[in-house]
Parts: sequence; C-alpha cells; structure tokens
Amino acid sequence: MKHLPAAVSVALCGCLGAFLLIASTTPIELHLKLRHMVQSGGSNGSWHAVSVQKTLPSSKTAIVICDMWDRHWCDGATRRVEQLARKMEPVLERARQAGVLIIHAPSETMSFYANTPGRLLAENAPQVAPPKDAPHIDPPLPIDDSDGGCDTGNKTYQAWTRENPLISIKPGDAISDKGSEIYNLIRERHINTILLMGVHANMCILNRSFGIRQMTRWGVPCILVRDLTDAMYNPKSKPYVSHAAGTQLVIDYIEKYWAPSTTSGDLMAALNAAH
Repeated sequence: MKHLPAAVSVALCGCLGAFLLIASTTPIELHLKLRHMVQSGGSNGSWHAVSVQKTLPSSKTAIVICDMWDRHWCDGATRRVEQLARKMEPVLERARQAGVLIIHAPSETMSFYANTPGRLLAENAPQVAPPKDAPHIDPPLPIDDSDGGCDTGNKTYQAWTRENPLISIKPGDAISDKGSEIYNLIRERHINTILLMGVHANMCILNRSFGIRQMTRWGVPCILVRDLTDAMYNPKSKPYVSHAAGTQLVIDYIEKYWAPSTTSGDLMAALNAAH
C-alpha cells in the first residue's frame, strides 16, 4: 500500500479527530446548584445568600474563559492565574465531553490565533444583531481598584501574548474576544446560558464586551464560577481588607446585582452525576 501524501494524512487525521470528538460528546442535563444574594427589609435591609437548583442542558450551555493570559503585568495576578488555570483544566475537559461549548476569550491576543480552527469558528458564525441594551441597576463596586489593583507593586505594561498554555484548546472550542462574535456563536448554537470563569471579576469579567454586564443587558443569562475567578485588588486601598476578602466582596456584588454563581466543585458534581 502506497504511503499517503502528508497533506492528505493530516486532513484524514483531522477528520478522524473531529469524528471521535463528536462520538464521545454526549449531551446531558446539568442539575447545578446556584447561589445569589437577596435583600430583605427594603433598600436598607440586610443581604443573605440563597441557593437554588437550575437544570441546564449541556448542549445549550457555554463556558467563557475570560482573560486567562500567559502573563499579567502584575506578578501577583500572574501567580494566581496559573493556580486558577491548573484548577480549570479538568473542569473544561469534563464539560467539553458533555457537549458544553468552550469559548476561549484571551483579550488582545487574537493575532496569536489567526486562522486557527477555533478562531475561524467564531469569525464565521452567522451574524446576528443583538437586541438593544436593557436597563439594569449598576451600583458602584465595593472595592477601590483605581490604582490598577495590583498587590505586588508592579507597573502596567502589555504583558500578555496568548492564553495560558496550561489551558488546552481542543477541536470544537471557539476563540474570540469580541462580544458580537460570541453572541453570534451562542445564537447559532441555541445556547441560553453562559458560565464565566477567569479574571478579573471586578474588571474584565464584568466589563468586557462579552462580560456579565453586556451579556445580561442583551438578555443572556450568566453564571459566575466563583472559585475560578480573582479580583484586581490592592489591600492598601479601600476597604483595606485582604486580597481574598476583596475578591469575595466583588463576588458578593455580582451575586447581588448581576448574576448567580456556582463553584467548580458543584459544576463537576453536576457533570459527573449526569454522566
């Protein structure tokens, strides 16, 4: 038997890989525990956490990985992103197997991914005009991040070039840093819920064009994976609490005003229970 030309072999391998991916992907229902904050006793009342169960069809669910870069200008942020990336990887692999769409969104690095299958998947999704932004209450953040939020004293510069390599990009994943492209993708796939993980909760998670604020205003329900995020917060700034406490304040803020949250453990439990 003659050897196939290299280009043909690569093409066949790519087709086989896509076939195996489809064959191993089994859509399931995820019974996910969510938490949000509610206020009792009017506008001056106390807040308390409430847990609810929500069922998400995996084929109608996407995970958006926000700005998990290879390097951040803040050394403290770089270290924490690496820790998060190691924790994310098994969650993403299991979600991918269950038919959840994985969208990698490392902003300002799209040139690194030019013409890759994941990038083309996002670019070529049929264009859909998003609705007008719905009004939404938007109180100020509970932390002061006006100094950039770095807790290790570094100065700002363009540090990132790609997504952190500890996070795998697999066939079927999409790559985009544009809210319009991601909106096109989720409408094409009839996706009705987005889980967001990555950094930083008080900045990019909330404010990117694909972030919680914009997607919520477009009518797309969002869920924050609260143990797979971090905040840009310097304890030398108000309210003068630890970095971990500052991150928790931002998570509480999101749960109060924008979106419920879950944990990677609850997500994995839901994925495994339905397997």
